[in-house]
Amino acid sequence: YIEGQRVDMFKDESVSITQSIQNVKDISKIFTDFSKTFTLPASKNNNKIFKHYYNFDIVGGFDGRTKKDSNIELNNLPFRDGKIKLEGVDLKNNVPHTYRITFFGSTVTLKDLLGEDKLNNLNSLNTLNEIYSPIEVEAGLKRNPITNDIVVPLITHTKRLFYDSVAHTNGDGNLHYHTGSGSNLHGVAWDELKYALRVHKIIEAIQTRYGITFSTDFFNTSNERYYKLFMWLHRKKGDVIPGTQIKENKKLVDGWSIYNGDVSSMINSSTLLLDSYIESGVVDDFDLTLTRATTEPYSVSVLRNGVEVYSESNITQTLRIINLKAYAQNSAEYTVVLTYSNAITFTNIEWFFRWFDGSGYADSYSTGNFSVANEFEFIITQQIPEIKIIDFLTGLFKMFNLTAYVEKNTNIIKIITLDEFYANYNTYDISKYISSDSSAVNVSLPYREVSFNYEDTNTFLAKTHNQLFGQEWSRINYTKSEDYTESPLDGNTIDGALYSVVAPFSVLQYERLYDADDSTLTTIQWGWCADDNQDSYIGKPILFYPILNAIQDNGVAEQISFVDAVASNGDYTSNVEITGSVVMPSNAVSFANNSTTANINFNAENNEYWNETYENTLFQQYYQNYITSVFNPSNRITKVSAYLPLRILLNYTLADRFVLSGHSYKINSITTNLETGKSELELLNDL
Repeated sequence: YIEGQRVDMFKDESVSITQSIQNVKDISKIFTDFSKTFTLPASKNNNKIFKHYYNFDIVGGFDGRTKKDSNIELNNLPFRDGKIKLEGVDLKNNVPHTYRITFFGSTVTLKDLLGEDKLNNLNSLNTLNEIYSPIEVEAGLKRNPITNDIVVPLITHTKRLFYDSVAHTNGDGNLHYHTGSGSNLHGVAWDELKYALRVHKIIEAIQTRYGITFSTDFFNTSNERYYKLFMWLHRKKGDVIPGTQIKENKKLVDGWSIYNGDVSSMINSSTLLLDSYIESGVVDDFDLTLTRATTEPYSVSVLRNGVEVYSESNITQTLRIINLKAYAQNSAEYTVVLTYSNAITFTNIEWFFRWFDGSGYADSYSTGNFSVANEFEFIITQQIPEIKIIDFLTGLFKMFNLTAYVEKNTNIIKIITLDEFYANYNTYDISKYISSDSSAVNVSLPYREVSFNYEDTNTFLAKTHNQLFGQEWSRINYTKSEDYTESPLDGNTIDGALYSVVAPFSVLQYERLYDADDSTLTTIQWGWCADDNQDSYIGKPILFYPILNAIQDNGVAEQISFVDAVASNGDYTSNVEITGSVVMPSNAVSFANNSTTANINFNAENNEYWNETYENTLFQQYYQNYITSVFNPSNRITKVSAYLPLRILLNYTLADRFVLSGHSYKINSITTNLETGKSELELLNDL
């Protein structure tokens, strides 16, 4: 069925669906439910469904650029839901003969839905924007990450920090607070720090932006390994505010009321959404009007889906009407950012959109009086790291060995760890359904070694670790199961290639500071986003756990020096003391002195805070069961053919076990010919 309409099929057409949740041949591959292309006859019924696609003179016909809702039934019973893609039409003697289509399982379409969009497309994140100023950064540095989604961690983008309770030099990164001025002006400068955002808020924003629902099996607030994870909002090297001679303030226009128009809507106080069907008509007008009584210069930037499409500088008019008709786009989101030097009050800022399809529709949205203060707004969509949303999600899947599938009879995308997926299953004995045509028992492992690591370990401390120990920070290379010993001398080595599972993030190595005066240990841990030349560094998105930790030196309560005023030439001009606790970065969920503390390293690295080895790594928690069974010398891939009855075909899941001649197997992959009922199975020993 395509969009609820039953299609005609060739009597001898073979329709095969291949399913696999985690293929031993490609561990990191996600969203694997698919079919081969098959053909449909160009019958009267199918021509109607595809609106005679071969005839390009038809206006408003079938759109072959998009996938359409589809479902498959076997003997009038539901089998699979998904999407179909029209690949083309074959003609014979200039007459349509066949339509070529491909059926995709529902999870595959997630990649199509997200497309090339990046995290800066998630405009709903801007409801969490902060003011970027010394006062606000200091406040963020003291927030509790347990109850706040935005914090400021002690990670610097350029300057190195240290702690010395005696020596003091103006302008350096000594965190110890010395009273007085002159050489006592040192510490962590407010503009060396940036905000960080809870990863869970990004997941929520993805669901809001694309109208999808993830299950809460893994993405939940009680799963501390996930929920406590933050992303550092570091999009460019160095300072957040450009170093210009004239002070630059920035403000996202967010004064519009939230409501739905006829052909557009304000989906939040800052974001205009054009309807999905505007391409079927004509955009008659699309304006942004800014009205005020004064003439201070300002600049305006219009962003479509997080990307700037229009900008204008040095606007001095009291009335400025900007025509954006050329930038109107189907289902696009629009935001406006103002840049200015002095506070400005607008009497009104208005969106106006008019669309025509035989009848005219016009929508307008006004802010009324809207003031922009003399301050810089930290706009999250302009500060969030540059990464595709699908790559961000895939990265989380690779970190935690997650699998995704659409639950039957729902639109919920089930997100669950692979171990949990395999833990809930039914068992089907398929011995009597096996075809005697052929079978095979093959080696299960196509590679000799699997490595798990992050794409970026090039920051100074992590890079130094690599150079000192010849081992990439956080990386683990797994080569064999615990009960199997290689011996190159007697030829007893595993054959195959190297396979890498790489998460597209950066993981920092952090440093717990000693007092340089007497070598006593402080409770201060910090991060440094600099390269091995000690220059500011951009790299991949940084994930970490922020921990609110008390400031102490040798067990005694202390304070750190916070520089709250920096001159245009970079000189420190004022500092204050911060006592109590500040937010410190970590690769572990807490600073507990316990080797089993959950962390985001793949390898069992040293805990930077206690200098003891972590054990509860990502590999140990989420991959070890599966990988050790794959590497087990007893493991095989058994290939068999079977004619499975409908009671199995319609009800099995990829977590289930098939029993064959008394032995239990997991499903590596299964390909079913829906016309003949014959299934080709790749089965793994259930070790």
